[in-house]
Amino acid sequence: MANRLQQTISLQTKISPQQIQMIKLLELPTMLLEERVKQEIEENIVLEDVDAKSEGEDAPEKISVEEYIGKEDDAPSYKARINNFSKDDKQRPVYITEGRSLSESLVEQLNFRSLSEEEMIVAVYIVGSIDDDGYLRRDIASLSDDLAFTRGMEVSTEEIERILSIVQELEPAGIGARSLQESLLLQMQRQTLDSRAKRLAHKIIDAHFEAFAKKHYEKLMSRLDIGEEEFREAIEYIRSLSPKPGNLYNDGGVDATPYITPDFLLDNSDGGMRLSLNSSGIPEVRISRRYRDMMRDMVAPDGTIKAEDKEAVQFVKSKIDSAKWFISAIKQRHDTLMRTMETILDFQREYFQDGDKSKLRPMILKDIADRTDLDVSTISRVVNSKYIQTHFGIILLKSLFSEGMQTTSGEEVSSHEIKTILQECIDGEDKRHPLTDENLMDILNDKGYKIARRTVAKYREMLDIPVARMRKQI
Repeated sequence: MANRLQQTISLQTKISPQQIQMIKLLELPTMLLEERVKQEIEENIVLEDVDAKSEGEDAPEKISVEEYIGKEDDAPSYKARINNFSKDDKQRPVYITEGRSLSESLVEQLNFRSLSEEEMIVAVYIVGSIDDDGYLRRDIASLSDDLAFTRGMEVSTEEIERILSIVQELEPAGIGARSLQESLLLQMQRQTLDSRAKRLAHKIIDAHFEAFAKKHYEKLMSRLDIGEEEFREAIEYIRSLSPKPGNLYNDGGVDATPYITPDFLLDNSDGGMRLSLNSSGIPEVRISRRYRDMMRDMVAPDGTIKAEDKEAVQFVKSKIDSAKWFISAIKQRHDTLMRTMETILDFQREYFQDGDKSKLRPMILKDIADRTDLDVSTISRVVNSKYIQTHFGIILLKSLFSEGMQTTSGEEVSSHEIKTILQECIDGEDKRHPLTDENLMDILNDKGYKIARRTVAKYREMLDIPVARMRKQI
């Protein structure tokens, strides 16, 4: 076959780098936007913080652009910087905390044990493999293999088991356990089983843990030949133990949960609703007048530029253009967020009056997109990880969106209303005989809500409520 040249015309959608940056700015919540603006001020010399400028001292009138555009240097640029990071590396937040972490506390306790150098290395390695909640979820064989590969140490599984038992003697009690059963037993070993209820609890966890976990209480009482009151006392003792011993250690360590900074502020103190963006911590930026004047000074009245100033002018112009785009992108972000949130506020006005979730109307992203003439993906980026502060609390915007359901009368209601009724039914149920999903379906159908059992199960799981068997109590 002969080779032929052929022209084809096709339409392709390409996103410019500026559009990508705009999308990223739109997704940022308030706290991250503040960091992004400060980063841009540091990177772009023509941008300045309005407040910092007004409070600071007057800057020198003359500024040398040469120090920014660079000079010839003896050292090549590739030797002056080191790039050890991949573009896929995740930027992790750095928290300044007081106190010590759980692992630091465990290692410090190990220093008071009479361990050989090899035993100490193995013990520290075990401590490093313990999760934040205090469990060792890696099997012993894997730890042995890792020590062989990373440390060049041949340590048998029996030796690791022995050193693990030393780690499990540290505080807090139950640390280093490989299962909930082992953690509860370790905690019981630290206490004196000086009552029948405690001894019975130990027997339940040690010999009948599976039945206990599945809440087969009647079978347990029959198998142990005990009464209900005695069994209840043993269960209460078990509940006093910690299912996650690592959480008992609160002095620093693991990443603290950051405070929620609302992106929108809603004030209805005088009966009306006033919506505003929370921009208290975000610097107000502008282009420095000094660099504008510098550009004018380097351009002759006839519009020509000296050859020696050409590079400096191009540099300053590129920085000013970049600053103009960034300021415009921030303003566009502000307009898009306000436009979207005002539409949501108007759509859910009854809910925002008093915060009653039963007044939430069914709402999906397309409803807001149609009313704002924006794309669904834009609405999704606006509401993602954004919060609004109201007089009844701080609300995650995504939680306002829900599917609609119809009642037997044909009225459309929000799934939030269904979840509220489910929660009320489960809160008021007889814990000896909890309501099954089928019972809950019958209750909702009797109230006029057409709902299937699988939908009840889905909403129950969304509310983080276990099945009826796991809610059973004595």
